[in-house]
Amino acid sequence: MKKFKGLECVLLVDDDRFINIVQSKAILKAGIGVDVKAVTSVEEALAFLTGSGPYEQTPHISRPGIIFLDINMPGLTGWDFMDLYHKLDESYKAKVIVAMLTTSLNPDDHQRALSDGSIVAFLHKPLRSNMVIDLAERFFDVDESI
Repeated sequence: MKKFKGLECVLLVDDDRFINIVQSKAILKAGIGVDVKAVTSVEEALAFLTGSGPYEQTPHISRPGIIFLDINMPGLTGWDFMDLYHKLDESYKAKVIVAMLTTSLNPDDHQRALSDGSIVAFLHKPLRSNMVIDLAERFFDVDESI
């Protein structure tokens, strides 16, 4: 198992519970020793990230280092999440990277993601363990103490 400094948790934001199960397994298969939190709405993702709402009384939950974000969700979309994310206090965004994980083939979505300074990757579903490892290796230092 390879561990990375500052990467204790991965947050999945996708309205499809089955997809979240599959993607959770891909993250665990990557063998990087992280907790996985899967949520089905933008509102729940923001509450988890900020430790508010249902997460207010659970301080033991690890903050995410990577957020995999779907674009097309009912209600608030991945783009709505990003609009709200940009308004968060910097302390909630420190050492967090966001990767769009989508089925969208729309070139406008890809261009919009590239132009957003907080989105580091535009990936296509399904999530595979090598995609997780690639992001971890690009944005986090290996924890040599393990």
